[in-house]
Amino acid sequence: MTANNLEHVAIIMDGNGRWAQKRGLPRLAGHEKGAETLQEVVKAAVDLGVRYLTVYAFSTENWNRDKEEVSGLMKLLRKYMNSEFKPMQEEGVRILFMGERDMLDADIVEQMAKIERDSKANDKFTLCIALSYGSRQEIVSAVKKIALLAKKEDINIKDIDARMVADMLYTRSIPDPDIVIRTSGEKRISNYLLWQIAYSELFFTPTLWPDFGREELEQIISEFKQRERRYGKN
Repeated sequence: MTANNLEHVAIIMDGNGRWAQKRGLPRLAGHEKGAETLQEVVKAAVDLGVRYLTVYAFSTENWNRDKEEVSGLMKLLRKYMNSEFKPMQEEGVRILFMGERDMLDADIVEQMAKIERDSKANDKFTLCIALSYGSRQEIVSAVKKIALLAKKEDINIKDIDARMVADMLYTRSIPDPDIVIRTSGEKRISNYLLWQIAYSELFFTPTLWPDFGREELEQIISEFKQRERRYGKN
């Protein structure tokens, strides 16, 4: 059996809060540790030959969490964008954001746009951060864009196909994930990349995200390369 080619890994970074609670720490401490883990996993993914990493950082549903926790997460995000992304850019990492930006504060949206502009030419590795993201909302938005084109008669109904829908999604510039990893032991997708992961290989690990690292990523990639990908053919 030929080993599978691997370009794109998607991760649902779950378990920060539980990691903190197990240690008697505030939930925000788990998010801070989780941010450190992301830096380590990006480095590991680059070393392992991965070209794209998409991570689920904050969902549209997460806005319903405790206001203090959400405020702390936004403060952590600002800190991360102002300090941690610069070294990644200098190492050739392109950084993209996907999600409902109109739900975020203006200064965060402005900084996101700047990071994307500054890293646009980098081609060593792409880090895509799902922030204020929900896959159903993404698909609805794509449908609306196509409907508007049809209404303006810029396209014919018969021209609508899977490729056109994919081109309307946030991920239109990157390939679909080969692997989806969810940490913390939960075994669900939680409104994440529903269109894009149609043929992805799924991996669920009990490890809480702050404890995830290079060794486990290597193990998952090794198992992936032994799997037979059928794409619904048999």
